[in-house]
Amino acid sequence: MPFLKSLPENAGPPNVFKQYKEIYGPFSEMSQALMNGPSPLSPAERELILAYAAGVSGNGFVFTGHSEVAYAWGYERGLLDRLVEDVDSAPVEEKLKPLLRFVRKLMLSPTEMTQADADAVFAAGWDEAALHGAIAVAGRAAFMHRLVAGCGFEPLDPEVAARHAKKRVEKGYVNLYSAFRKTEG
Repeated sequence: MPFLKSLPENAGPPNVFKQYKEIYGPFSEMSQALMNGPSPLSPAERELILAYAAGVSGNGFVFTGHSEVAYAWGYERGLLDRLVEDVDSAPVEEKLKPLLRFVRKLMLSPTEMTQADADAVFAAGWDEAALHGAIAVAGRAAFMHRLVAGCGFEPLDPEVAARHAKKRVEKGYVNLYSAFRKTEG
């Protein structure tokens, strides 16, 4: 049951987004640019990073939802659980592992970040734009963590999350919500 009594019992972020359009309209546009706009990271990689960031920080709601989006983009089901458990043994491209280690540390101990953490990402062949992308995606995960925890939202059923994920892949972050839709779809 959400903490905000103006929300329905089964509320989630879309309910808040619709209630505060002046805030979440621009947030949805930023999310669209961040997650699907130009980047050295593919949209699938960005969803993987977002779900991973949520998973290592303990946000079941965001982890479930965005794991399903990563799977809808083509990642193997169960990969996110394996990554959260152990990046080094997870079956993911080796080049992604330093970036994921960076994100893990950023989510769990942000005040301990050092140049060496960034240098490990650069040594793997990523540029500053890729690192910034991962940092911003992790920041979005942290923001959503606070939003869903603060509002008292319960995680979605994985089957419901999978249906939502397919829509997110098809429509993106703006057109997913009718209140913010720019094009029909």
